[in-house]
Amino acid sequence: MNRDKRVEIFTRLRTENPAPKTELNHDSEFELLISVILSAQATDKGVNKATARLYPMANTPDSIYALGEEGLKGFIKTIGLYNSKAANIIKTCRILIDQYDGQVPDDRKALESLPGVGRKTANVILNTAFGHPTIAVDTHIFRVGNRTRIAPGKNVDEVEKRLLRLVPDEFKLDAHHWLILLGRYTCIARKPRCSSCVIEDLCEFKQKTLE
Repeated sequence: MNRDKRVEIFTRLRTENPAPKTELNHDSEFELLISVILSAQATDKGVNKATARLYPMANTPDSIYALGEEGLKGFIKTIGLYNSKAANIIKTCRILIDQYDGQVPDDRKALESLPGVGRKTANVILNTAFGHPTIAVDTHIFRVGNRTRIAPGKNVDEVEKRLLRLVPDEFKLDAHHWLILLGRYTCIARKPRCSSCVIEDLCEFKQKTLE
């Protein structure tokens, strides 16, 4: 796939959705951080359902820390891996209180030092909360990158590196959201909806469907 084709792909995605947003409901950097931690191996819909109950009661490091692990579990027990997520969130809140004055740090190293926060989560926070041109690669983006040949790679790190190298700078800020939405609703895993895809004629996937 050449640069001209990639430019056209992202131009079309931008035209279709000029201001893409995360589907995780949040009103602050901290709420976004907690939601992204909760979203590991869970759906955004499931996370939003849980946080709709949690955030009106506790939506700061101090107030969630005050709940304690058991109190927090009562709000997030419908989400997979809720026991480990509750433990990590309480530890993260303590660190934010003690080291960052209750604020989410705008720094990769600091973010990745928080329990429950890996590279993908840090990329989401840096991009969505702070406007960094990072690209978090999840299962959807990994699939889209390989299937379309926009940025093929054997693992998520390879796909991320290629996206950062190959996506034109003017599109990098929103590329994460465009690609995840494409993978979530159109370029789905089992049977992609190729005929309704805005980039069908540019995509290099050989087994296109009539869906």
